[in-house]
Amino acid sequence: MTPKNLQELLDDSGNTVELLRNSQIGAYVYPVVPYEFSNWRREQRAWRETAVLFDQSHHMVNLFLRGPEALKLISETGINSVDDFPVDRAKQFVPTTPSGHVIGDGILFHLDEEEFVWVGRAPAANWLSYRAQSGGYDVEVEKDDRSPSHPYGKPVTRKYWRFQIQGPNAWQVIEKVNGGPVEQLKFFRMADMNVAGRQVRTLRHGMAGEPGLELFGPYETFDETRDSILEAGREFGLVPCGARAYASNTLESGWIPSPLPAIYSGEELRGYREWLPAQGYEATNALAGSFVSEHIEDYYLNPWELGYGQFVKFDHDFVGREALERIEPEEQRKKVTLAWDGDDVARIFASLFDTDEDPYQFFDLPIANYGASSFDSVLDADDELVGFSLFSGYSANERRALSLATVDPKVEIGDQVTVVWGEPDGGTRKPTVEPHRQLAVSAIVSPAPFSEDARLRYAEGWRTAGRAS
Repeated sequence: MTPKNLQELLDDSGNTVELLRNSQIGAYVYPVVPYEFSNWRREQRAWRETAVLFDQSHHMVNLFLRGPEALKLISETGINSVDDFPVDRAKQFVPTTPSGHVIGDGILFHLDEEEFVWVGRAPAANWLSYRAQSGGYDVEVEKDDRSPSHPYGKPVTRKYWRFQIQGPNAWQVIEKVNGGPVEQLKFFRMADMNVAGRQVRTLRHGMAGEPGLELFGPYETFDETRDSILEAGREFGLVPCGARAYASNTLESGWIPSPLPAIYSGEELRGYREWLPAQGYEATNALAGSFVSEHIEDYYLNPWELGYGQFVKFDHDFVGREALERIEPEEQRKKVTLAWDGDDVARIFASLFDTDEDPYQFFDLPIANYGASSFDSVLDADDELVGFSLFSGYSANERRALSLATVDPKVEIGDQVTVVWGEPDGGTRKPTVEPHRQLAVSAIVSPAPFSEDARLRYAEGWRTAGRAS
């Protein structure tokens, strides 16, 4: 009998870890946006040297929450405080399970007095939708789902287009588009500006460590908006960024995009798993990497392990509060960047030309992930497990292979560790995996963000080690 929901699928599989490790969905796809406009190296360099236009219109969910209890739903679902959350403000919103583990994260915009939109990947949007329905909140939920991963030439539309203008020349581009000065508001504050004769909403951002803006507006104005921005940016070296390079900016800026949603176990979440479909994100999520455990709980992460500890505020009741109150923050793993040894990475590529034995697991460029949620073992000098490498790739700006990781508190910046690259026993049945060998890759524990500009110039408390929320 075909499973009707996620719970039935898990029951039928008998082993959640094996189900997800052998998922046939492959790596996370950034749809619709062209793969490259020039080449991914040039597009990476643009956010560091000139300016870049990110097109975020298609790969994220927009979840609109409207009504008198929208803020109550948000407050009772996320670790973030909403005491200071006026209209025209945004937050990086993080919901947790009753056990205190992260489901996902995304950006929550306060659009109007009783209207919010959450933007990000599916897990947190699904949880918010379920909570709104099952909790009986007086709130209207509208889901503008992400575009299909493989549209095969069929028309694709969204409610909003969403762009970001980033880089050292970004503000010159922004002011030329606007036709005059634009106030540099504080981080994650919202305002308006003129684009192609229309007023559009803006969010003060800074993904490249420089002042920048995220802009959004109705999708029917996509073409004229994009054309206007590119024309204004021509003299400032503005480069459109393709889907291939887009996700790699996080290697420099320090955000871990795709933790495994911690919803696959626990009786308290059975109703949620029965609500989730048998073919949704959570059911097909591809778990990848060298770390293998029989227990799905070993893949769950709490806010401190992902660098979100500063967002946890106990000034309100929320799902997971009691569990998080029992945690000692200084004893938790911490987010770092791992700078991989160049010679070891070169061995991965050299193995492609070895005709005598299987190569090492392919390291794609600029993003090397071959599943939606990656967990590669990080070992210390005694070959003891001290953490997980969660997101890997290459930065043309740093000329390094990098990965974002969470490691034990005893691990210090500057320590040498080993990342085990590739899956055991020749690999799983994922379509992104061929028979391969594992390789122990040396890496140096480094700060997150790795980019010095991002570390020095980001608002404290977002991707930095700051304390403000």
